[in-house]
Amino acid sequence: MDTIASLFSFITTPVSWVIVQFHKLYGALFGDDTGWAWGLSIVSLVVLIRICLIPLFVKQIKSTRNMQVLQPKMKAIQERYKNDKQRQSEEMMKLYKETGTNPLSSCLPILAQSPFFFALYHVLSAIASGKTIGVIDQPLLDSARQAHIFGAPLAAKFMDSEEKVQALGASLTDVRVVTAIMIVMMSASQFFTQRQLMTKNVDLTVKTPYMQQQKMLMYIFPVIFAVMGVNFPVGVLVYWLTTNVWTMGQQMYVINQNPTPGSKAQDQYLGRLLKSVTAHGEVRGRTRRNTVKRIVAKGPDRNDIERKFITGLAKLGLAAQEDGTVAKSEAAILEAEGGAAAKRQQPKRQTKAKRHTAATHSGTAKDSGSTDSESKTSLEKRDASQDDKPKPAGKSAASGSSRQAKSGQRKGPQRPKHPSKK
Repeated sequence: MDTIASLFSFITTPVSWVIVQFHKLYGALFGDDTGWAWGLSIVSLVVLIRICLIPLFVKQIKSTRNMQVLQPKMKAIQERYKNDKQRQSEEMMKLYKETGTNPLSSCLPILAQSPFFFALYHVLSAIASGKTIGVIDQPLLDSARQAHIFGAPLAAKFMDSEEKVQALGASLTDVRVVTAIMIVMMSASQFFTQRQLMTKNVDLTVKTPYMQQQKMLMYIFPVIFAVMGVNFPVGVLVYWLTTNVWTMGQQMYVINQNPTPGSKAQDQYLGRLLKSVTAHGEVRGRTRRNTVKRIVAKGPDRNDIERKFITGLAKLGLAAQEDGTVAKSEAAILEAEGGAAAKRQQPKRQTKAKRHTAATHSGTAKDSGSTDSESKTSLEKRDASQDDKPKPAGKSAASGSSRQAKSGQRKGPQRPKHPSKK
């Protein structure tokens, strides 16, 4: 680590100068030799560096999102040219050029921050060794060696021997307890930052190897920080813990205000936006109007979450405009009500058992109907045949009525009775 830090010795003078300037400010409030003055100077150095790196962080966010969108296309190129690595590389570079994506942009904040990190490490190592460095002269060196944060000197490490720690005016137990707590907090903040990125700000509709890689890094990075942290001075742990907390807060702000399309964070964000529009009847804030503007511009290419938001506006009688505002729309109300009515009127899908039962009843009814019609037809034919036969004059009506009255008599024409039996 000392060799790496020496490579960035050209920046130790600016870093030490910034620390000394902040130390003058905080020394007037807390005292020149206190841990608060030197510790807050390091924290202020981190804040200053991270503010300067905000443009790079914005590029990192855009690059990360572009990489997520391009993952399906990249996978298709890899499968198509899996036997031709050169052509595969050419197609990848062509895809990056067409979309304006730089794969290294996601690493820019870390790369830009590395010189300051190693320069600070070099400065604190010199303080631990009792050597002046940069603009830190002997009086400032003595003041820094006397500064303790919760009983641990700024230049002390977890792996330092007891003699070295005692030379800095502290006990080995205090140093190891403080450094262990800071290492755990540093690793936990790194894990939480990566976890909220994976669980809330990733498009869940796209399953790519990139997501698996990020998931692996979520567990690998905290382990790396824990292993390296035992060799960091307390001042460097303060620096790294502060930058992790800054990154976590910055990431949380981005997730809440500008989430990735199709992610869980976008669903929550548009839900809050819909509630705000419901309460105030308008889209408040430039950022929110830009969000609505982007959704309107997508047209039919909207994802399910964005279509849900547009439907929610329609139920309120509002329609999103191209400039990001909302306006009253009777057509939106009718469309929403019509869609809901059509959805309610859709017949329910019957089970297989119910469909079989209905078919059986229908077949039975058809058979019974055909049987009744056949019997009716046969009776009509029989009556017709009887009507066609010759009937005796004068007796036909009487015999017909007597046959209808007496059901037990023989069918057909009968002999007339003898006059004496009348």
